[in-house]
Parts: sequence; C-alpha cells; structure tokens
Amino acid sequence: MPNISNKGRNMPESPIRKLVPFAEAAVKKGKKIYQLNIGQPDIETPKAALDAVKNNNIEVLSYSHSAGFESYRTKLAKYYRKNDIPVDAEDIIITTGGSEALMFAMGSITDPGDEVIIPEPFYANYNGFATASGVEIVPIKGSLEDNFSLPPISEFEKLITDKTRAILLCNPGNPTGYLYTREEIQQLADLALKHDLFIVADEVYREFAYDGVTHHSIMSIPGLEQNAIMVDSVSKRYSMCGARIGCLVSKNLEVMTAAMKFAQARLSPPTFAQIAAEAALDTPDEYFDEVNKEYTERRNLLIEGLEKIPGVKVAKPKGAFYCIAELPVENADKFAQWLLESFEFNKETVMVAPAAGFYSTPNTGMNQVRIAYVLKKENLERAIEILKIALEEYNK
Repeated sequence: MPNISNKGRNMPESPIRKLVPFAEAAVKKGKKIYQLNIGQPDIETPKAALDAVKNNNIEVLSYSHSAGFESYRTKLAKYYRKNDIPVDAEDIIITTGGSEALMFAMGSITDPGDEVIIPEPFYANYNGFATASGVEIVPIKGSLEDNFSLPPISEFEKLITDKTRAILLCNPGNPTGYLYTREEIQQLADLALKHDLFIVADEVYREFAYDGVTHHSIMSIPGLEQNAIMVDSVSKRYSMCGARIGCLVSKNLEVMTAAMKFAQARLSPPTFAQIAAEAALDTPDEYFDEVNKEYTERRNLLIEGLEKIPGVKVAKPKGAFYCIAELPVENADKFAQWLLESFEFNKETVMVAPAAGFYSTPNTGMNQVRIAYVLKKENLERAIEILKIALEEYNK
C-alpha cells in the first residue's frame, strides 16, 4: 500500500476539536454539554450582514478578484484608518478566513527549514500551519503567574539564528487572553528592525479589549512598515465564524506581491461571504460596546468562579474571550475525555480544550486547559459548578 507523507503523519490534531467524537457520543447518551472548548461566539451576527446576503439578487455566482472585492478592501481600509492603522486598499488581500492569511504569510516569507519564534502557549493551529509550510516553530514560554505577558526581549534575542525569519504573536492572545502593551509591541518592533525580521501579528480579537485597556496594532508602529504583517478576520468581531473571511495586510510590496500569487492559485475568496463582511462594516460602535460589556461580565464571572475551586489557578485575560486555567490533575487530556465519557451531574457535563496542544514544547501545559467564555452567564455559572463537582469526583 502506498505511504502517506511525513508531513501528513506529523500534522497535529486540533486540541479544540479532537474530543468531538466523545462529545457526540455523550449527546447520544442524553447528556447536555456546556461547551467551553471552542471560540464560537453566541452573540448574534449583525443583521446588516445577514440581510445583505438574504436580499441579494445575484443571478451568476461568479469569482471575485483574487485580492477580494475592491469595494470591500476600500471600506476595510477606512475601518483600519479609523483605528489608527494607516493602510490603503492595495495593502489588503482578502482571504478565506484568518487561517488562509496565516498560510499566505508563511508561504511568502519562509522557506522549508526556516524558523519562526512564537510566544507560547499560542493558537494551536499555528503548529499545523508551520507543519504544512515546512517551518520550524521556536517557542518562547510565557508564564501563568504573570498572566502570560511578553517574555523578556533578551530571551527572544537568544533564540534568533540565521534561519529566523519572523516573530509571530496573537494580540489579544488565543488561548491566554493577554493584551500586549504599547511598550511590549515597541520592544518587538525594535528587535525586528535590529535583526531584519518580520513581525506577523494575528489581531483577529482586536475589538475585544477590557478594563479600559487599548489594543495596539503592529501596523501602527512608525518605521516598521516593511517588517509588519497583520492577519485579521471577521469571524470573532462580527460573530461570523462560518463566513470564513479574513485578510492579510502589509505595506511591504514584495510581501504582498508574493502573497498575491498564493491568492491567485486558490482563485478567489467566497463571494457571498464577502458581501456579508462588507455589509458588516456598517455595524455601529454601540454593537461593540454592548459586546465588550457582555464579555467583561462573563470573564469576571468565570475568573471569580474558577478561583473559588480548590487547586485551580487561572490567568486573568485582558482581551479576546479565553483563559488558561491550571487544574489539580496530572493530565488534562485524560480529564477532558473523562468528563465526556464517564462523568455526568444531573445528565450534564462540560467540554474543555486541553492546553498541551497550544504549546510547541513537549510535555508542557499538561495540567492546563483553555476555557472559552462564550456562553450566556447563567450557562457559564452552571458550567463552573459542574467543573468543580467533576474535579472533586475525579480526584477521589
């Protein structure tokens, strides 16, 4: 029988989705599952976006430009400029989700065997994107004790070799919820300029910043125009995960010329989803005010609840809608599977994402989980209660 590729063998499973078969089996047994494992917002998608598709009278569903609709890119550039990100339509390529934008970025700036430094824990699919691109991830470990703030720049510098091409960060962070300060972003910018590296910033959670803290984009740093690459998406901002619309943004013409070749190779981003995403840009600021208020309340409820559970440690997020919690268990993978297979409380259980898959360093984060606070407050409160009972029973 023919063999599959080493790349195929080495492609990591999603720590977020690998437990789905166990969840499906639990549901068939009649269990109700509070899903804390996946960042699927339950906030309603803006009506303008849905109506733009419902009320459209397209007769031929044709390709768009490989870079995406010019009207959408122009409108998107206006949105960015409003947020102190000085870009134009030609600095933007519309992609099939932020995932494709990350793949385009890696394909445009790295060759097989090149290295990218990433603070960990990080979005688990970075491991998959790196494997697909033949790129080596060089992790630099953050600490739960200091809320996963940026490790010292001196530690980054120790990792830089002649194979290093970029530093990749998620801001605000998935899975940590950490929001980088202006000073931290500037430190990274200075390091990139010193060593002639790219900074690739995944900023899909930009709108989710709490406690009066401001998000600072890598694209807003003066002098970094040729080194900065931004990845963005409508998935979380407008609760439109299923639209699969993102974008790659850079002022570097060579990067964008290379990325355009990848965009042409996949032809074009989806037409109807672009129509919805363009309409979503008309969403009033009040929408985000309400969303941030809701997520702040959910975060506070979750953190306060987790801190009351004996043996649990948790980092307090400043953005996005995730946190990393350290549980009083040896192996969070086994615990997460046990929750679905063997545990129930009044026919209910919870589903979490084991955090080891958000690290590149082996055997790290083994007793940690990522929790997404995307449930309504009453459901979140119930999930915390069930998790507390489950930990007590598991540790008997």
